[in-house]
Amino acid sequence: MMKKKFSTTVLALTMATGMLLAGCGGKEEAATKPTKKDATKSDEPVTLQFWDENAGPARTPVWEEVIKRFEEKNPNIDIEYVGIPNSSAKSKYDAAIAADDTPDIGSMQTTWLPEFSIREALLPLDSYFKKSEISKKINPSATGVNKKITQDGKLYGIPYAQNLDALWIRTDWFEQAGVQEPKTWDEFFTVIEKMRDEANNRYGFTIRGGAGASFTIQRAMFAYSGLDFFDKNGKTNINDPKHVEFVEKYFSYYDKLTPKSDITNGYKEMIAGFDTGVVAMVHHNPGSYGEHKKALPDGSYKLIPLPTTEKDGKYVAEGGNAVNLGIFKSTEHADEAWKFVEFVNSEEAQSYWNQQTGQIPTNSDVLDDEWVQEAQHIKTAFEVYNDPDTKLYEPPFYLPDYRAILDGVVDPGVQAVMSGKMSAKDFLDEWAKAIEDSKAKYDQTFKK
Repeated sequence: MMKKKFSTTVLALTMATGMLLAGCGGKEEAATKPTKKDATKSDEPVTLQFWDENAGPARTPVWEEVIKRFEEKNPNIDIEYVGIPNSSAKSKYDAAIAADDTPDIGSMQTTWLPEFSIREALLPLDSYFKKSEISKKINPSATGVNKKITQDGKLYGIPYAQNLDALWIRTDWFEQAGVQEPKTWDEFFTVIEKMRDEANNRYGFTIRGGAGASFTIQRAMFAYSGLDFFDKNGKTNINDPKHVEFVEKYFSYYDKLTPKSDITNGYKEMIAGFDTGVVAMVHHNPGSYGEHKKALPDGSYKLIPLPTTEKDGKYVAEGGNAVNLGIFKSTEHADEAWKFVEFVNSEEAQSYWNQQTGQIPTNSDVLDDEWVQEAQHIKTAFEVYNDPDTKLYEPPFYLPDYRAILDGVVDPGVQAVMSGKMSAKDFLDEWAKAIEDSKAKYDQTFKK
């Protein structure tokens, strides 16, 4: 097996890429992408470049181990790992696609698949998947969503992990304060107030106001209201009065019962606040389990579901909340790339990856593993997903600019509301208009 070094920074996206990224308002490092090795014979070594869209000290070592195991089983395939921080991953992919300088394989969020497929950047995986044993194992609802949201109905991403938005809470603090875990949204807001401890500089909650704030507020809003994304007439429910009511109250706690730094806090800062003893609750998902386990004593924290709807007491979750592996069309080694995708979705690799990261496996064989049966956070996630009354709402992932709306309209809109520069109603109206305009354009283009 060839020896190599793992790169934890994004490798080159060419001069054209740098110009594109500069146009997006961010400075990017210049580097040079290594040339892929040509393989004219099946026994000659092949190098595949793999991009991890959520790299960091918690995830990168996990991928390194998965890659090591794959290469031991496939000595003629060399995987070059490229780690990209989550906050800049989408822009890196966008620039690479525009510059026609994509990797062979990429880890990508479900929301990216429709746009990438319309841009003809990805290889359809239907035939590979159909012939593979993993087709009998991977959660069919997850692959079904991936096909449903693309304009041509093809499968462009294989989900190797699922997620569920939930609350991590400091159980030791709750016990000390004599406060019960919140089950309804009224109880949630009351707990934020009760868990504020000025003497110990503790806050009841942290609001995600930086990168990724759009995901958190959207999932919280729909968990509160229990509404569908669109009403029966096809109009979005984003700016429904119930959502205006929720957003007003939610952000009213900022800088009073939540930290002042929330307005710029992204994932890392939000989780750090929880793990360093600043906040009693954080809205995230099972995927931060690894960080909590390293930072906090066992038994001092746990995962609980998001509060149930006020009207009928149901759990609400977002459909399609998964992370996937896709193969880019530009690859010269599609068969070898599929071998890696297939291995990552095997029982062995999925079990290891999801156990280390705390996320939910999609391979049914993993569900019988001892660690799954014993993991409190995984059992909580299954409690929600297996509840027959749980409602799954479906955002319009199929809109090519859906993710751009979240990043470019919703994220800055959240900060505008938190800073008092915009009302909750104006924010939601602007968000709703962006969705409506996008949907009208999509319908005109694809539904003629």
